[in-house]
Parts: sequence; C-alpha cells; structure tokens
Amino acid sequence: MPARVPLPEPLLGGAFLVGDARAHGLGRRRLEGPDLLAPLYGVRTHDRTLAPALAVLPLLRDGDRLSHTTGAEIIGVPLPRIAEGLLHVTAGGGRAAPRSRGVIGHSDDGRGLAFAGGIPISRPAELFIELASILNHDDLVAVGDHLIHVPRVAERWRPFARIEALVAACEEPGRRHIRAARSALGDVRSGVASRRETHLRLAILHAGLPEPTPDLRVFDVLGRPIGWFDLGYEQWRVLVEYDGEQHRTSAQQYERDQRRFELATEAGWLTIRVRKHGLSPGPGRTDTLTRLERALRSRGWTP
Repeated sequence: MPARVPLPEPLLGGAFLVGDARAHGLGRRRLEGPDLLAPLYGVRTHDRTLAPALAVLPLLRDGDRLSHTTGAEIIGVPLPRIAEGLLHVTAGGGRAAPRSRGVIGHSDDGRGLAFAGGIPISRPAELFIELASILNHDDLVAVGDHLIHVPRVAERWRPFARIEALVAACEEPGRRHIRAARSALGDVRSGVASRRETHLRLAILHAGLPEPTPDLRVFDVLGRPIGWFDLGYEQWRVLVEYDGEQHRTSAQQYERDQRRFELATEAGWLTIRVRKHGLSPGPGRTDTLTRLERALRSRGWTP
C-alpha cells in the first residue's frame, strides 16, 4: 500500500476547505482518505475529536458567527441532549442566511457578534435570546443561571454576562421569542453552579414551595463557617443539596462533603440530599419534593 500523502502544514490546524486542499495539490482520493472526516460539504478535518462546530469555521464569511446552540456549546453552556448536534450560523450585516448542508442559517444586523478564543460567536446575552427559540422554560433558565454565574474560584471569561446585559437584551424592541426570554429571565438567579441545580430549584418553585436561596453559606453556633450549600432556607434552617457525579468519582470530595453535612446537622440544620433519580419526572421527583415539604413543615413553614 503506498504511503499516505502528508497534509501540507497550512491544513494541519483542524478543519479546512476542499478548495484550499486542492490548491495545495491534494486530489480527490487523498481527500477521501480514511484519516479525514467530512463534517460538512466542502469541508475536511483530520482531528476526530474536533467539535462539529469548529469544522464549520472555514465556511464563515467576515461578520458571520456561530450562534444558538452551536455558539453556546463553544463556551460550555449546559444544554439538553436534544439540542446537541445542530449547527447554527448567523450572517451579520443583513446578508442572506448561509445555506449549506448540515447548517441552519440565520441573519441579523450583526449586533450580536463577539469572539471566544478567536472564534466568532453570538455575544452571551444574544445567545440567551436565540436559545429562547429552541429551549423550554427550565432549560433556558439554566442557560441564564450559567451565563451570570461567578465561580468561587476565578475562571477566565466568567461571568459570561451580567444580569444587566440579559435584561437589556430582553428589553430590545422587535425581537422574536422575546416573551419566552423575558419569562425565563424572571427565574434566573445568581449563585447556581449547574444545570441540575437549576432544575432542582425550579422543581421546588413549580411545586408551590418557597423559593430557596442559591449558594447559601452556613455557619456553626460559634459563627465559624461550615461551607456553602446548593440551596437553603435560612429562616427554617433547611438545606437542599444536589449530589453530583463528583461524589461517586472522588473519595476526597465525598469525605469533605460528609464532614460538611455532619457539621451542618450539629448546627441544627436539616439537609435534603438529592441524586439524579430524585430529579427524574415521576416518583423520584415526587419523593424529593415530599421530603422537602415535610422538612419545611417540621421547622414551622406553612403554605
């Protein structure tokens, strides 16, 4: 078997256009080689881990951007699985929406353009409005929670947006899907660190229970800090904690959390711990909400 023709250096960065490859002397057989993928018509990539969103970059014109779920995935916005795998590209400057196999095209005046690591995407506040056309209320709230979240350990680019930016975007006249965006914005809160925590908080609200405070810091009887908890009711000294996968995969994290829960109990707090099953529609979610309601009532809460 003849040796595979190596790719020219300018084509080694990730995705490239077939036209550019042919200009470097590569023929049809080389472009159909088993080491290359064709994520889109007219595009090739040799990196099998490259996100499909990045593979579309060579097709973008000046002012075009990755938008909607595609732009959101670039900056790690949590999305439901049903929203994955769709490539959205928005043309700026009033140009016609891009048309290409595998691409959902949009067009606007270019006001929403931003850059993340050199990649053109919709600015975060614009993403929030765009996603209102795709996501349901709770998932859109999770997007808003993520965009405004400020991690306790500083991360570059965080927060992606201030709540004021989301408010301003929702007040712009003539926007499509603005009603859904405004409704979700009303439930966006700071201090929520994960999509699961958002869904837990909203399940509590939908059940008619009082709204908990996200990211509540708890102290012992001497005023010494015990730690931060996902959700809590300081008035009734009840905590709600979502146990994510880190408790199963990290023994160190598990031990730290166990100690935190023990100290909170000693300080007079009740803790409702919720696993993934406890958020699933049906008996799991019902059990979670029932346990929480009983805890609140035992501490003096009445509907």
